[in-house]
Amino acid sequence: MTSSNRKVVPEAQESLDKFKYEIANEMGISLKDGYNGNLSSRDAGRIGGNMVRKLIEQAEKNMTK
Repeated sequence: MTSSNRKVVPEAQESLDKFKYEIANEMGISLKDGYNGNLSSRDAGRIGGNMVRKLIEQAEKNMTK
């Protein structure tokens, strides 16, 4: 079985991790380095959803330039 979570640009992983912590911090959700098994599914989804929303906003801004 292959993972569908393969990164298109593996070099971007560090930046994505920093972005995840920034979003979580803005939302008042504390993340620690490594495994965050105590994080609720709802909070994890909120973090991921906000990451996607902000990435799309940035892409749209770049398209208009």
